[in-house]
Amino acid sequence: MQLTRFTDLGLRVLMYLTHREHDTPVTITEIANNFAVSRNHLVKVVHFMGLQGWIRTTRGKGGGLALAHPPQEYRLGDIIQRMEAPIDLIDCAEPPCALRNGCQLKLALNTGLATFFETMNRYTLQDIIASPTGEAIIQLHRQAH
Repeated sequence: MQLTRFTDLGLRVLMYLTHREHDTPVTITEIANNFAVSRNHLVKVVHFMGLQGWIRTTRGKGGGLALAHPPQEYRLGDIIQRMEAPIDLIDCAEPPCALRNGCQLKLALNTGLATFFETMNRYTLQDIIASPTGEAIIQLHRQAH
């Protein structure tokens, strides 16, 4: 399984928002510049995350982005599953598979996927910003200011 760019970017945004050295808000432009990504694509990611209640967004002058909850409350499996939804590793109906009436492949893949999400839920946003990642995020913030 490979995560979409959408999910990858969403996780990076959450990680970036864990550290703030200054009182100045984190902006979409700042994140886009630091990660060398399309601002337009980032706007879609941030909008989705705001709708999920994961981040707070403030518009206008002095506005920006912030985490809506402490980093230890974000379970990676739940975030990935929501950002990747719907996840269907294989489609037995289209094109119609000749084996679909007696095949165990989809069951095995779905079991593996469930195990993946269970394993990822053992980790929080707080876990993945441990050293040296946290220091790298702080360095990115310093470059932006």
